[in-house]
Formats: sequence, structure tokens, C-alpha cells
Amino acid sequence: MAKERTMYVCGVCGYETPKWMGKCPGCGAWNTLEEQAPAASQSAPVKANKQRPGTGATAMRLEEIPEETSARASTGIGELDRVLGDGVVEGSLMLVGGDPGVGKSTLLLQASDHLAKSGSRVLYISGEESARQIKMRARRLGVTSENLLILSENAMDAAEKRWEEIQPDYMIVDSIQTMYRPDMASAPGSVSQVRECTSILMRMAKTTGCAVFLVGHVTKEGAIAGPRVLEHMVDVVLYFEGDRQHEYRILRAVKNRFGSVNELGIFEMHETGMIPVENPSEMLLSTRAKNVAGSCVHCAIEGSRPMLVDVQALALQTAYGTPRRTTNGFDSGRLALLLAVLEKRAGVSLFNQDVYINVAGGLSLTEPAADLALCAAVASSARDVCVPGDWAVIGEVGLAGEIRAVSQCERRLAECARLGFHTAVIPRENAKHIRAPQGMRVYGVETLAEAMAILIG
Repeated sequence: MAKERTMYVCGVCGYETPKWMGKCPGCGAWNTLEEQAPAASQSAPVKANKQRPGTGATAMRLEEIPEETSARASTGIGELDRVLGDGVVEGSLMLVGGDPGVGKSTLLLQASDHLAKSGSRVLYISGEESARQIKMRARRLGVTSENLLILSENAMDAAEKRWEEIQPDYMIVDSIQTMYRPDMASAPGSVSQVRECTSILMRMAKTTGCAVFLVGHVTKEGAIAGPRVLEHMVDVVLYFEGDRQHEYRILRAVKNRFGSVNELGIFEMHETGMIPVENPSEMLLSTRAKNVAGSCVHCAIEGSRPMLVDVQALALQTAYGTPRRTTNGFDSGRLALLLAVLEKRAGVSLFNQDVYINVAGGLSLTEPAADLALCAAVASSARDVCVPGDWAVIGEVGLAGEIRAVSQCERRLAECARLGFHTAVIPRENAKHIRAPQGMRVYGVETLAEAMAILIG
């Protein structure tokens, strides 16, 4: 009898080869081929094909397709609804990824309770925990709904029978990497298993109208484990971020077929679960140091929400031949560009200074409107002069040292005024066309040198 040979499957694209290679011929990735157990012998009885037939639908003209605006269902958690696009769409398939212990299961169990209390039937399938473990967490979170059903199962065919009997309106699968089809020889979590299980769930969601949440594991690089096609198959991809040593968590969308991908949800981890932070600006500035050089307040726009953040900088004389540039929450390439403009156009000498940048609260600033605030924080630290504590700074900086206009400036100023800021430095082009909030003084600046003269003298 011939010896059965193992196969090597690429963890990125699913390419199969009988021998190991360092580079995948399919996608070109290095060190992604993983050994899998040999398939079942050909002499074994062949199982029936588990693949469902097609829908048999006929092609329709675009104008013949009825326009149905399905209502969105609220999860009862405002921050989650904001990121999803004002609620859950019927028949949608959503993927939630994040580091271990960040709170994915806790958040979805809370959302399940709110959906079940609204009269919907919710099925929570867990392939990682027993029903008793889930009950212990539910008791701690105060989850008591009778319409919430718990199933501890990781075999896909058995789970499929249960949801056909229950016919739920919403379903949570925790996690997709633990689910497997028994008729496939590969192990749970492999490329083929994750792809096939997600395909079954997607077909079920689209044909029955049941909205499905999938929990996904992440790799050490922070990407969702499994094939990349998993993110292409689902309608929504959410990432739950945060340091387990701190209580704040950030939920952001990287893909959303039903809403914006720029929205941000902020939660606070408590013993009783995830508590939405309705006023993130006040939270982010609550522990801000006053009258300290190197600190500047900027109003950022995250989706449809203005948020005040503290941009911190530390500049000190370097002890090395090449000065260090370290950032946390800001693009390092953009920082190098702004430091060059600051030295060339505003006369702030930084060629022998180590510069460290931090955006307080764990946020990441990607919009160019934060340029002027970062320049002000760096210049303040380099010259050891404080930016006034009740001043906000907004503006994009160009290579010529000009201050360019930014979007939604009135909304930014209104948020600053609401939190007690009395002065703002903004681009002159914006200052010409806006009405400042009552009691707020606005400086319109045209160049970086002019802004530095106002801010630090």
C-alpha cells in the first residue's frame, strides 16, 4: 500500500502543493505554507456532497429590481450602532476581530441581550466555551433575556440543524476559527475550513434574513487570522482595539457596505461589561496636564463626531549622532515632513533634538488638520513655552509653510466652545467664511511663522 503524502497549504491564498516551499507560488508570500494531514483514502466510502445547490434565480433588469429599504435594528449600544451605521441590517454578515481578552465576546453578549429583549430570537453559538462558562459571564453582565439561546458547538453540520430548528433573527458565532465541517479532512482554523464555514453562514444569512456576527481571531501582526478572502466575503469588518491593562477600548470599522468606515466607537471596560463613552472629548482631556510645555489641544473629526484630543510632544537635545523621531498615534513620515517645515519656515531648530510624539488616549490622527497642533506642541517643547490651556489649534501645514483650510471647521469650533475653550487658532481661509461661537476668540493665520508667533510668541 502506497504511503499517503501530506499536503502543504498556503495560509494566505489557499494554494496547495505536495512539497514545502519557502515562497508560495500562488500569492508570493514567504513562510505561509503549512502542513496538513493526508486526506481520507479513496477506498473509504464517499460522503454525500454537502454543498447546497444554487438559488436558481433569473436575471433581472436593474429597473425591475424592487427597492427595499430594510429597517436597521438597534443593538441597544449607541457606540456599536454608530460604527455599524445606525444599527444592524437584516441579512448582513459581520466580522469582529481583536486581540485576546479585549472584550469581543463581552460586547456581543451584551448586544445579544438588548436584541433579545426587543422581542427578537438570538442564537449564541460558542465553539470555545461551554454553556456554563457563558452563563457565568451572563450573570456578571446582568444578561437575563429569555429569547437568548446558547449553543456550545463547533461542528458546522450540527449547528446548521439547530439554527434550522430555531430560525433565529440574529446569530453570533464565537469564533469562526473554531468551527469545522466534519466531511473535510483539514483541521479547524485551516484555510479551507474557515472559508467553507463562512460560505455556509453567508448563504444562510442572505437567504433567511438572519443577521450574523462572526468573532475572528487575530495574528500577532494584528490581522484577522485565516484567509484574506474572509474579509471579502463579509459585509462589515470591525476591529476592537485597546490595551488590556487600560480600561478604554476603541471599535472601528475597516469595511462597511451599509455605512461609513470613518466612525469610531469608544467603550470603557467595567466589571459589569462594556460601558459606551458618550462624551469622548471630556474623557480624553480629563487627565490633561495644565500649563506644561509640549501640550496642545486639537479638535479631530472621526466620522461624524468631533473629538478634542491632547497632542503631546517632547523635544530634547540628542545624545546620538542622528536624532530620534518616535511617534505614537501619528504617522512617522508625516512627522518628518512637518519637522522639516517647522525648521525651515518657522525657525525652530530641531536638527540636534530628539522628538517624541504621543496622541493621548490611544487614538490615531490621520487627517492633515492635526498638522498645526503637532507643530505647536513641538515648538512649545523645544522653546519651553506653554501654549495656553484654553486654546485649540486646527490647520493643515503645507511644504511652503502655508496654513491650508480644513473641513467642518464650524463643528470643530462648536465642540471646543462646548468644553470651555475660549480661543482657537485656525486657517485664515476658514476664518473668513465661518461664524465663531459666542464668546470664542478666533485667530485666522496664513503661515506657520504667524501661527507660531501667536501661540508661543
